[in-house]
Amino acid sequence: MTDVQSLIPEQVVQHNLDCYNNKDIEGFMTSLSDNIELYNFAEDKPVMVGLDAFKEFYGELFKLSPNLHSTVVNRIVFDNKVIDHETIIGRKGSDTAIELVMIYEVQGKKISRMTVLRE
Repeated sequence: MTDVQSLIPEQVVQHNLDCYNNKDIEGFMTSLSDNIELYNFAEDKPVMVGLDAFKEFYGELFKLSPNLHSTVVNRIVFDNKVIDHETIIGRKGSDTAIELVMIYEVQGKKISRMTVLRE
């Protein structure tokens, strides 16, 4: 397992994405801060807060999505932010590709905030 404490923001996010693609909920959780928040772009209230909520949501998603995979189309790293344009397939068994932009903010070697921009 990767020691996320020794990683730079891009490596922290890549570790998180690798665990997402492997449906490794325990590894996925190691890259998240205790106070992790998920926002929809242009909204000021989070849609998900805290490790328990993330573990429940992503744990269930991984179980329902055996072919889940995200491919990074483009990545921009700026200071402590990693901005990924992603294409996701296999979500809950769907063959339909989903395109989105995910903005990850890394504080103290952990992802503290994720903001998603959907089409």
